[in-house]
Amino acid sequence: MNKIIFAFFLICFVSVSNAQTTPKPTIGQGGKDINNFSGDRNVRNDSLSQLSTKSTSNENLKNLDAKITDYLIISHKNDTTYVDTTLTIQKEYKYNYLRKDEFNLIPFSNIGQTYNTLSKNFESISLMPEFGARARHFNYMEIEDINYFHVPTPLTELMYKSAFEQGQLLDAFFTINTSKQFNFSVAYKGLRSLGNYQHILTSTGNFRFTSSYKTKNNKYVANMHFVSQDLFNEENGGLTDENVLFFESGEEDFNDRGVLEVNFEDAQNTLKGKRFYLNHKYNVINKSDSISKSNLNVAHIMSLKDKSYLFEQDSQNDIFGTSFRTSNLRDRVTLEELSNQLQLNYSSNIFGDLQFNASHTNYNYGYNKLVVLNGNTITNRLKGGILALGGKYKKQIKDFNLQGELGVNVSGDFGGNFIKAQASYRFNNDLSVAAQINHNTAAPNYNTLLYQSDYVNYNWKNEFNTIKTKQLSLNIKSQKLIDLSLDLTTINDYVYFTKDETTNQVRPFQNDKTITYLRLKANKEIKYRNFALNNTVMYQYVIDENQVFNIPQIITRNTLYYSNHVFKKAMYLQTGITLNYFTAYNMDAYDPLLAEFYTQNDQELGGFPRLDFFVNAKIRQTRIYLKAEHFNAAFTGRSYYSAPNTPFRDFKVRFGVVWNFFL
Repeated sequence: MNKIIFAFFLICFVSVSNAQTTPKPTIGQGGKDINNFSGDRNVRNDSLSQLSTKSTSNENLKNLDAKITDYLIISHKNDTTYVDTTLTIQKEYKYNYLRKDEFNLIPFSNIGQTYNTLSKNFESISLMPEFGARARHFNYMEIEDINYFHVPTPLTELMYKSAFEQGQLLDAFFTINTSKQFNFSVAYKGLRSLGNYQHILTSTGNFRFTSSYKTKNNKYVANMHFVSQDLFNEENGGLTDENVLFFESGEEDFNDRGVLEVNFEDAQNTLKGKRFYLNHKYNVINKSDSISKSNLNVAHIMSLKDKSYLFEQDSQNDIFGTSFRTSNLRDRVTLEELSNQLQLNYSSNIFGDLQFNASHTNYNYGYNKLVVLNGNTITNRLKGGILALGGKYKKQIKDFNLQGELGVNVSGDFGGNFIKAQASYRFNNDLSVAAQINHNTAAPNYNTLLYQSDYVNYNWKNEFNTIKTKQLSLNIKSQKLIDLSLDLTTINDYVYFTKDETTNQVRPFQNDKTITYLRLKANKEIKYRNFALNNTVMYQYVIDENQVFNIPQIITRNTLYYSNHVFKKAMYLQTGITLNYFTAYNMDAYDPLLAEFYTQNDQELGGFPRLDFFVNAKIRQTRIYLKAEHFNAAFTGRSYYSAPNTPFRDFKVRFGVVWNFFL
């Protein structure tokens, strides 16, 4: 709570201080005087885009010479977009803890807990194993989640949303250009929420700092960020089997969820991480205008990561089996990773964009102790270095676009390679089609290869094969017709968690059969005057002989809403009802010790509707959100779960606001 309050007043102080001397715009109309970014300048619709001014209007900007299109957002790939100031149904979908569309996710009862995944995407270009504890990573900001900025005047965003019981969520952001050459931003997202059940308090913090610099002649360009994250969750293991029946009974005595008994009240886990990232380049030959035919630059990308995962429990619990000690159990694993990539980039009007790169990654994953189990000593470290080579290609020929990317590990203990190719064609301003192929081979996550715990059965050292995925996809986009996406994926040597038949404890296994996975997703909005019906439906089909990959067959979200200007156009109103539904299936269970989901085929869950009523309003630079979440909970049955023994949220009215300052 103190962190949230401190961040709030810090951002307010910085905003008010800069309001004393409003700077003049630092770039020309349209934002052309920037770092020669090569990406498309489309409208951004995620977190920063949730601004509250009128669309493409300058009446709320202090400096009337600045345009909304001058407030630029640059991704880690150097794609440039600008701030979107509209209020749309997509922003209603993204107004949540993650500030992302949660169509394929179902959250646990308390904000800041984990999410069960209803649909999975295996498109990947990763050559290295991931850290593990994946259930804790939904709100962990990776390199691709960090953006850079270029603004003519200081920009501030404050986002607030109420939590469950005691606590709240605040995301505060501030950015300023001190000159045309230098920009920095600082942001902090803090959450503290007690929750409705026993021992599920969450407390998380995501601090971000970014800076961008370029020389006056655009020869040298650099983007840098530092991120520090701390994600803490109390864990209770879900409801006991007896209290699951009490929950489903709907009796008034159990409407206070705090009276329901949970499996334990003495455990907690914490994911921490720090990252320093630098992406800088030097233009040997600079394409200064549209007449120039070529550009040549040398780039260097460095990433230094430091992550740790900690599980603590006061006393041994039989749910996890026997342990080496009976009290003060503590499992802590760390990862240190230093990655450097050198790039040679060449682009011309004739040949397109071409890149060659070489990467070296040094990793150190493991524990500070050795475990001897059944007379065998389990190593405590995975250490080494990986050298990888790769390349990229991109060419635009009128309305036809061709892109390709590949990489391969040429030395080190982890094998891996990928190839990704995409071809797209734009028929007109409304209709475009893209086809893509993606092949990836990579080692499974570190925690499947090596794990140590004070619990006896949670100790292993495995030599798994690399996981091999192939994905073919087709995307059709048309606002007039339909947005349609189809992908077909085959997965070999799939690694998953499930309960061991001998010990009845969760362990990693490797599947010896091929999994075939088909997804078809369609989105269409139908409008009539001020009313609209937004529909998103996904169909999924799996061929899985061993039944280790479980997902629902149908996922649907349908929103009927009304939007219009009211009070002589002083306020823009958006109100409606959203239905979320997915078919019943063998939903993955959650293991709080590993912070991982695992496959189970004993219990079928799902098949319950979720109805939300919302009222959103935009008044000048402020957007107000009011939502009655899951208001049908009391009359459509109590069998709603996010995972086995883990109920979904009850009916709750929540309030929020997004407040922006253009100084």
